[in-house]
Amino acid sequence: MGAKAKKAMKKSLKKATAATNSPSPSIIKSEGPDYLPLEGGPARNLPQQKPLESAATVLYIGRIPHGFYEKEMEGFFGQFGTIKRLKIARNKKTGKSRHFGFIEFQSPEVAKVVAETMHNYLLFEHLLQVHLIPAEEVHPQLWRGFSHKHKPVDSVQVERERHDKERTLEEYNKLVGKIMKRDNKRRKRMEAAGIDYECPAIVGNIQPAPKKIKFED
Repeated sequence: MGAKAKKAMKKSLKKATAATNSPSPSIIKSEGPDYLPLEGGPARNLPQQKPLESAATVLYIGRIPHGFYEKEMEGFFGQFGTIKRLKIARNKKTGKSRHFGFIEFQSPEVAKVVAETMHNYLLFEHLLQVHLIPAEEVHPQLWRGFSHKHKPVDSVQVERERHDKERTLEEYNKLVGKIMKRDNKRRKRMEAAGIDYECPAIVGNIQPAPKKIKFED
């Protein structure tokens, strides 16, 4: 066999081995879009996923100064966008502000801008603390009674009504008994201190009933 014949045979053998080792085009096409070639080859650029935008619209406002109440907060924060609801935490008994509250905006973008802009904002010598509350962490009863106008409790009127209410004979005797018990303790403390003083008698402890008594039928 000549040299030319040997070279031709080697070439045919190389072609046959390359055809058996290389994958067929049908196999390559069946691969999914995330198919990556072997090391050393050009990698396929995967699509980049955009970060999920926050849907939070409720803000926590802390360190609210005295005098900066619902009407003032609505006028101040209303410059950023539409306010859906606003609430300041108050003492149930006195009605005074507890210096923190919540604001809900209509747009999540506006709420994010307010949180970034107004956090640590100096207002009446107070640094406001503004934080976004995730939608899944908002309490379902947060806005309970938010639309009701606050009316402070008149503690003087409540105490006046309690003092002047009509009492039954049993309630009256119980009240007089407490007064006499306190008076006896006071007398004993004065005697222990060596004070010789004649305390005046309590008027009404012997009377059967005062003017305001509600007798049972």
